[in-house]
Amino acid sequence: MTAPAAQAVRRRVTVRGTVQGVGFRPYVHRLATDLTLTGFVSNTAAGVLIEVEGPPADVDRFCDHLTAESPPLAVVAGIGVENMPATGADDTFTIRSTGQSLGRTLLPPDTAPCADCLRELADPADRRHRHPFVTCTHCGPRFTIATGMPYDRAVTTMTDFPMCSACALEYGDPVDRRFHAQPVACPDCGPRLRLLPAPGSGLRPARDAEALTAARALLAAGRIVAVKGLGGYHLACDATDARAVDGLRGRKERGGKPFAVMCAELGDVERIAQVSAVERAVLVGPRRPIVLLRRRTSGATLRLAPGVCPGSPHVGVMLPYTPVHTLLFGLPGDPPSPRVLVMTSGNRSGESIVTDDDEALVRLDGLADAWLAHDRVIASPCDDSLLRVRADGTEQVLRRSRGYVPRPLRLPMELRPALAVGGDLKNALAIGEGEHAWLGPHIGDMGDLTTLEAARRAELHMRRLTGVSPELVAADRHPGYHSNRWARQRALQLPRSTPLFVQHHHAHIASAMAEHGLTSPVIGVAFDGTGYGDDGTVWGGEVLLADYSGYRRFAHLTPAPLPGGDAGVANPCRLALGRLWAAGLPWDADLPSVAVCTSEELSVLERQLTRQVACVATSSMGRLFDAVSSLAGVCHRAGYEAQAALELEAAAASAWEDDSTAYAFAIGPAGCDPAPVLRAVVADMRRGIPAPVIAGRFHRGVARAVVEICRHARRDTGLATVALSGGVFANALLEQECTALLSDDGFAVLRHGEVPPNDGGLALGQLVIAAYGRQKE
Repeated sequence: MTAPAAQAVRRRVTVRGTVQGVGFRPYVHRLATDLTLTGFVSNTAAGVLIEVEGPPADVDRFCDHLTAESPPLAVVAGIGVENMPATGADDTFTIRSTGQSLGRTLLPPDTAPCADCLRELADPADRRHRHPFVTCTHCGPRFTIATGMPYDRAVTTMTDFPMCSACALEYGDPVDRRFHAQPVACPDCGPRLRLLPAPGSGLRPARDAEALTAARALLAAGRIVAVKGLGGYHLACDATDARAVDGLRGRKERGGKPFAVMCAELGDVERIAQVSAVERAVLVGPRRPIVLLRRRTSGATLRLAPGVCPGSPHVGVMLPYTPVHTLLFGLPGDPPSPRVLVMTSGNRSGESIVTDDDEALVRLDGLADAWLAHDRVIASPCDDSLLRVRADGTEQVLRRSRGYVPRPLRLPMELRPALAVGGDLKNALAIGEGEHAWLGPHIGDMGDLTTLEAARRAELHMRRLTGVSPELVAADRHPGYHSNRWARQRALQLPRSTPLFVQHHHAHIASAMAEHGLTSPVIGVAFDGTGYGDDGTVWGGEVLLADYSGYRRFAHLTPAPLPGGDAGVANPCRLALGRLWAAGLPWDADLPSVAVCTSEELSVLERQLTRQVACVATSSMGRLFDAVSSLAGVCHRAGYEAQAALELEAAAASAWEDDSTAYAFAIGPAGCDPAPVLRAVVADMRRGIPAPVIAGRFHRGVARAVVEICRHARRDTGLATVALSGGVFANALLEQECTALLSDDGFAVLRHGEVPPNDGGLALGQLVIAAYGRQKE
């Protein structure tokens, strides 16, 4: 019975945060019903609106318990409470249809199946036994199926699948786990799987359970299968089959870049890699990113094919994060299948990940032997996230996408509505308004029409889900970047808007500041491979005195010519010769970098450097790592981005505890000259010092140079906070050594966590710099 109006109170409660698509309304309904309260709950554009009425003590109890026991995926950012006159008009507590209002709510990322859904998947007595799309309010797709907000089934790609009567009963039952679960479906009414063989393969198409059985058999036979996941297609093969792995590498033209793998279960991960307690927790958590793990060099009971991650001591590993993946490995009683699969993005090198089924048949033709597809549309591409766990147990995200997007980042300032389009490498855009910013999913490298189109789709999707209508656009200053041109075009669509172009390394430092909520100036150490400098040269070894309003270039790596531009980057031996030339050191025939070059190549390089033809000056620390990698005899030709630097880091790690010597840079008033380091590398190489020891001495030398320059900056400015950013700080050894030495010297050190240090985090820095600058106008 409803309490008499004179004895009752009524409160309106608004809940902001990630409270849609997580079972929050059903949770509120159960809580209110258990307390015999009346009223309603509804999704709105601002979050969740609740009006609750009943005895004062019970209403108080409701408000006290509202956030203490909320669903696992819910993140409450704020609660507003308003007293209202009791009406006595409600007989029960109900869930109302979504209301229209001003404001913004937050959608959760896609998550892996919960334990309850996995139990149903494996239970022969359950009606969702082997259902490839089992989900509930606590798990499953959200971001990649949502087409608008507020979040309801009508604004998801599940709107194409009317619920059967059994699912409709669950959806409408307040005590059911699927009460108002928008992706709810079953084998009778949900999406369907299908296997499509490549033309001329002799295989026949299959559907549903037969499609999975056929796909498992193909993988066990060493074939390559394109598998449709949450945010796009993967190309999968048996990671223990050398012929299959090499075949996939050749078809994709991937060079020597490592593949990520997916293991059937945690026990299989531990058979191929060393796993700490923190890494284990990340692997089995709801986000299910790729985690970089150290490979087992001894005691491995499951052998990966050599072509999975050649030359790397690490392997990127993830666990199944959709029911399709779980079924692909097989349930008890299924025929044996591979326990570890290569799972690489479904695309050709340089293209965006494929999401559309018809497009997949065209773009992946010649790559896959068959396609395991389904008819649930992917609203936005979303590649796998990648991270590593540091020695101190903290996480460093290297690619922020599935499992993280569209989780917002809280900012230390209020922003006007803005869009930042990032850079051309590892592109990810950002939008922001008020005190929140949203980094979009990883797009990739902006050198292909498919990638540019994917970026446009990502922007539209993020605007729909956040309600942000940009008033200004920010981009990198590089005039030749595709992202720069896109920003110019995008700004033409906005009233009275001109794009703001942000210096690359300033954006890196600002992204670290914004992630840590800092507004005061810092000493910013921005080390990466390339970035357009104020003087028109290639920067990348920068120490900046910076805040959001501007920066001063305090110090930098002494420039050297980059012969051949991009062609030079693919040939670390040429970078080494350019560095030797700048340092006045001879190209002696006994140097590994000289020995690998042909006489014709050496002659062309000498003419280029002498005449400064097709050469641009660069202060890039990333290019110095490449050069030293070649000088030490580690890597002379790079088949993928940063290969030489990664292999130099791996070499250093293998001998890190054996030697504590550090090479010494020459530190001047505004420069950091590597000439003494180059001389020491050459001398050590000639003395027969092993390459891993040389690599370690170089890493330690760079870290000590960073500390010395930061000391000079502190003495001149009084600043004592250092921000480390840029792709070079994805190097675990360097970041660890810099952090330890700086901390020991009394500096506060800002390191990236959820925001990538590489260009995947660039858009966040562009966003806050541009928005801050416009606010000051």
